[in-house]
Amino acid sequence: MNPLLPGLFLVLLAGYLLLGLLFAVPFVIWGVNQIDPHAAQGSKGFRILIIPGVIALWPLLFRRWAGGMREPPAESNAHRKLAATK
Repeated sequence: MNPLLPGLFLVLLAGYLLLGLLFAVPFVIWGVNQIDPHAAQGSKGFRILIIPGVIALWPLLFRRWAGGMREPPAESNAHRKLAATK
């Protein structure tokens, strides 16, 4: 195994987390209100609690926020599909 790979992995991971942190600040302040209206009433404590998840999932959340999604997607599973056919 190349001895540079673990170092490269850590540098890429640090970059990903740094981008996530830079994204999390404006997202927690403004973005969460735009993609989920139920989160608009969230307290400061709620916003602090979601920061680690926002950092980890920032590409997904960025795509939703940039795409103008205003409501969370409806859950689609076998039970809901069966109920819709009745």
